[in-house]
Amino acid sequence: MTSPPVELVIFDCDGVLVDSERICVQVDAVITAELGCGFTEAEIVELFVGSSAEVYTAAVEERLGRRLEKDWQRQYEHLYEQALAAGLTAVDGISEALDALTAPFCVASNGDHDAIRHSLKLTALTERFEGRVFSATDVPRGKPAPDLFLHAARSMGVDPDRCAVVEDSAYGVAAARAAGMRAFGYCGGLTPAGRLEGPGTVVFDDMRRLPSLLGAQP
Repeated sequence: MTSPPVELVIFDCDGVLVDSERICVQVDAVITAELGCGFTEAEIVELFVGSSAEVYTAAVEERLGRRLEKDWQRQYEHLYEQALAAGLTAVDGISEALDALTAPFCVASNGDHDAIRHSLKLTALTERFEGRVFSATDVPRGKPAPDLFLHAARSMGVDPDRCAVVEDSAYGVAAARAAGMRAFGYCGGLTPAGRLEGPGTVVFDDMRRLPSLLGAQP
C-alpha cells in the first residue's frame, strides 16, 4: 500500500539539528559523579540520550537510592550553558537538508522552550523554525510517549500519518512509532544504528540524504 505524501517533517533538536549530545553526555558524567552515582558516558548514551527529564531523574534516583529535590537540575544548568556556548555547532549537513525540503517542517524536543531557543540561536537556526517550536513542557508526557509529536502535528494542522519524524534516539523513534508517524533514525551521532532500527523506520547516517529519503517513501 502506498503511503500518503509527507506534509510535515518534525525534527528533534539535540543530535538532529544541533550537535549537542556529545557535549551534554560529558556534562552528565560530571554531574552524576558529583552526586555520588556516577554513570559512564556509554551508560548515559544508552539510558539518557533522547529521554525526558523524568526518565533521567528516575534513573539517577534509583542509583542514588534516594529522592532528589523537584528542581535539582537547576543548580547544574550553568555547566550545560558554558559547555554549549563554547562548542555547540549545527549537525553536519542539516542546512543543506533544510534547504532541499519541499514540505513544511518544525522542531519538537524534550527540552524546554528556553533551551531549544538557545540552541537554535547558537547555531544560527532560529529563523528556520520561527513560530514552529514545540517542547515536552507543552504536553503531559515527553518522549517516548507520543504526546509531543501529536501536539506538533495538531498545531501544524497535519494528520499523523502524513508526518515524518527525524530522530537520533531510541526514545524518539519509539515516540514517532507510537504516534503513527514515519520515523527517520539519524545514526550519525552517538546512538548506534541498531538501537534505531524497527518497524516504520528508515535509518541513515548523512543528513544530506534526508530529502531524497523522504521522497522515496513507498
